[in-house]
Amino acid sequence: MARVRIDLPEHFDFSTEIPVLVSDINAAGHLANEALFAMLNEARLRWLVSRGWNEANVEGAAILLADAAAIYMREGFWGMRLRVDLAVIELRARSFDLVYAVTDLATEQEIARAKHGAVFFDHATKSPIAAPEPFRQQYARD
Repeated sequence: MARVRIDLPEHFDFSTEIPVLVSDINAAGHLANEALFAMLNEARLRWLVSRGWNEANVEGAAILLADAAAIYMREGFWGMRLRVDLAVIELRARSFDLVYAVTDLATEQEIARAKHGAVFFDHATKSPIAAPEPFRQQYARD
């Protein structure tokens, strides 16, 4: 089986801290898969809000998540404070990828890496649309 590979950029566009709550722990005693993705969703929303956007309106376009992947480096446990770093990469005509690095603040050890593929979308026409120019200008990388 081929392993998922997620390369991290040199620069991240946003960073936030999120605690591991007791509700984030699974029966095995560590950070649950669904809890990690909930944290990524929280980080993504915080990033959007910091730019004056939300998932329904990024410079006039909605964004939909098209795919997701995660790689775990080590376990996360209750009480940890995690730093979630987020970067926009692979900006294309109608889509982009978000990559995340999740790090334990106390030890600076990487807990996980993750990726979301996102599509710019028009809910009225139910179809993908071009990346808004202000978004493109801000996140296009040479």
